[in-house]
Amino acid sequence: MKHLLIAFALFGATGAMAQATTPKEAFLEKWENAKNYTLEIAKSMPEEEFGFKPTDGQMNFKEQLIHMKANMDWLSTTYFGGTEPKAITDTKANIIKSLEASFNGVADAVKATDPKTFTETVDFFAGPKSRLQILNLLQDHLTHHRGQLIVYINLKQVAPPRYVGW
Repeated sequence: MKHLLIAFALFGATGAMAQATTPKEAFLEKWENAKNYTLEIAKSMPEEEFGFKPTDGQMNFKEQLIHMKANMDWLSTTYFGGTEPKAITDTKANIIKSLEASFNGVADAVKATDPKTFTETVDFFAGPKSRLQILNLLQDHLTHHRGQLIVYINLKQVAPPRYVGW
């Protein structure tokens, strides 16, 4: 019986020490993982293939990365008061640095945002949205274009990095 009480006390203490995850914390954790994974994808494509696009109607690899950066900058500055990092897109290394700065800019803006404002409705071109919906849009848009980049990498017979989005 004594061992059972000790086990119960330890189990209960462990559960009590676990922190509840807020939407803000959950987003920031996922965002950091998404940043690391996306940067690995960008690094995996040889620089001479940054102009590759599967069809004429699509953006090339470089344009996809620049588009992803621009979307992060727009949403974070418009809806979370972030500051737009400068884009330097002349080389693979500078594109990756610019992309990383945008990821960090989003994280900094979200960290500085009062979570109580996540339920506030904001004007968005597709209709009114809450700031929480804008967070979801940031993640969803990134995932959409990152998925395209994985296809580009596979078409160039480059092994994509292992998924680390958990």
